[in-house]
Amino acid sequence: QLQLVESGGGLVQPGGSLRLSCAASGFTLDAYAIGWFRQAPGKEREGVACINKSGLTNFADSVKGRFTVSRDNAKNTAYLQMSSLKPDDTAVYYCAVTTSAIGTLKSSWYEYWGQGTQVTVSS
Repeated sequence: QLQLVESGGGLVQPGGSLRLSCAASGFTLDAYAIGWFRQAPGKEREGVACINKSGLTNFADSVKGRFTVSRDNAKNTAYLQMSSLKPDDTAVYYCAVTTSAIGTLKSSWYEYWGQGTQVTVSS
């Protein structure tokens, strides 16, 4: 059964860092591009970062310079490293995969999704 499981969320103070993980099971991540998305209460889901099969990355303007995305195909896991966190980063974060060759932040391109992990940035 194909499954994506996010972990690493939690409560962090403004300016702090977190690393989210996205572990895949039932399939191999190296065949997919991986996207990270977030959804805050009352807001639409937005694309945060993506990494394609070749390792090319793309980021939303709101997180450029603060977030990095990576993948470890040997561990079948992707990561979202978040630094200089702000209260506006508070949201449920999701990872998703697509067979599309390009890296896209458009959620409609993604085929399989994890269940999400909560990130709260607050003092």
